Amino acid sequence: MNSGTPPGRMMLYRIILALCILVAWELASGTLVAEFFISRPSAILAALQRQVTREHLFFHAGITATEAFAGFAIGGTIGVIAGVALGRIAFLADLLAPFILAFYSLPKIALAPLFVLWIGIGMWMKVVLTATVVFFLVFLNTFTGVRSVSRELVTIVRLMGANERQVLGKIVLPSAITWVFTGLRISVPYALIGAIVGELIAANRGLGFVLANASGQFDTAGVFAALIAIMLLAFALNALVRFAERRLMPWKASEAAREVTI
Repeated sequence: MNSGTPPGRMMLYRIILALCILVAWELASGTLVAEFFISRPSAILAALQRQVTREHLFFHAGITATEAFAGFAIGGTIGVIAGVALGRIAFLADLLAPFILAFYSLPKIALAPLFVLWIGIGMWMKVVLTATVVFFLVFLNTFTGVRSVSRELVTIVRLMGANERQVLGKIVLPSAITWVFTGLRISVPYALIGAIVGELIAANRGLGFVLANASGQFDTAGVFAALIAIMLLAFALNALVRFAERRLMPWKASEAAREVTI
């Protein structure tokens, strides 16, 4: 539901709200709450500048981004393929349902020590962990989207002589693509979670390492600075997914523009 507020004015309101929060935070730190626990925005900014200039923050962010993006791409691709396949083949879906449920119920982060034993502590361990986390989110959304396609519409197209490939390309995939991108958008923060957790467990580079290093030195400002870098990276990955969504689903952009004008 659109509030009817012009986008420019809404952005101004958001900036004012953010400034109010920062000022209140700056005043509360050291007076209402000990600075050790929440630090100050000014100290966090100084720590962020230090990490950029002295601790090679961009290098560590690039490592984490590579791990998250690679795992996101691999897990998302396999998730879409598996979701479409099981959504179209009922026997296969029924056969694998209990196994999928069992693996889905397992916290994926618990697999990290096993991946360390199998793959080692290098970058590929984080990529595989991230791909595993992303896979189930994308798979379940794709599977649901494929199963939600109108059976009557598929039957009509088949009566017109369409084969399975044509049904997939003309009916199933266009109908399920909204579900696919919903799964991709949801999985973006989880892709970062997989990469960061892998780095927290075993790594000497990446934002997870920066976070753990600052925490080990009881550097609260450094911890908050690393968290800000992680949030900015998540924002960038979300922007990439939304860009791809607008390119593949141009009607969504036109609907959003129409809602703004209304």
